[in-house]
Amino acid sequence: MTDSSPPIDRRTALRALGSLTLVGIAGCTGDQSTGPSSSLTTTTAGPFANVGVQGTTLVVDLVSDTDIEHVNLVKPNGSLFGTRDVAQGASRVSFDVGTTYTPGEYELVAVTGDQTVGTTTRTLRPDLQIIEMGIGRNQPEKMWNGSKQEIADEAYVVVRNGGSGPVSVTQLLFLGMAPYPSGENGTGYADDPDISGIYDPQSDSEASKVTFGPGEQKTLYSSRSPFAFVPGSGTTCTDSVQQGTFTVSLETDPDASSTSKMYDIRYSAAEKFNNCTLTIGGE
Repeated sequence: MTDSSPPIDRRTALRALGSLTLVGIAGCTGDQSTGPSSSLTTTTAGPFANVGVQGTTLVVDLVSDTDIEHVNLVKPNGSLFGTRDVAQGASRVSFDVGTTYTPGEYELVAVTGDQTVGTTTRTLRPDLQIIEMGIGRNQPEKMWNGSKQEIADEAYVVVRNGGSGPVSVTQLLFLGMAPYPSGENGTGYADDPDISGIYDPQSDSEASKVTFGPGEQKTLYSSRSPFAFVPGSGTTCTDSVQQGTFTVSLETDPDASSTSKMYDIRYSAAEKFNNCTLTIGGE
């Protein structure tokens, strides 16, 4: 959900009675998870028992027998994100925040009639981290279950969301002195937001995005052969040793932000353009 509504008076937001349809937990496209999905939960006081994030959904647990008619979620800019009615005997409501929300501090407001029963806050802010990367030809055991030829020119990138809000990776880019980079001197998809460069082994196709909940770690696989040797593109082998750097970059939602990490790369000497050994710093 994009943050397109104009700011409104905070009292109006706190007392808004409009009802929105409850949305379930959103699925992830192209997930290659290396661990169980997790939820970072905040223990609160008053009518709110716990507030956590599961996938892309903000889950609000209420204290039993609390007299609440509905719960409002207020955006960082003071406008109303949405309202959830609390059915009699219910102890949980949820808001699907997606991955196009505005990062920042959100306020939850419990309301009965025109009275505010209690409030609490929850910060939604992703923190994407590149943990590890490697090349299929060097570390085939860390790739998907494919043939050696299929995975040789591809890469794996282990990514973790250490933040408090969900995030989607929409592009996996390899820039700089990679053999077949994502920029103009290679595949050229860096400027095309419709191409993710992320391979999904489950569907055997290119994923449009991969979504991470708070605390979730997954392995992304390249789909555009960034470590293939292509004459006239990128970097190829020569009769001399070559050294340089390349950057792994993750384009993301929300906020169209990016996360990147630079790696050293070494090309051994070779007589053929595609016959040298690649060594990546940290492999």
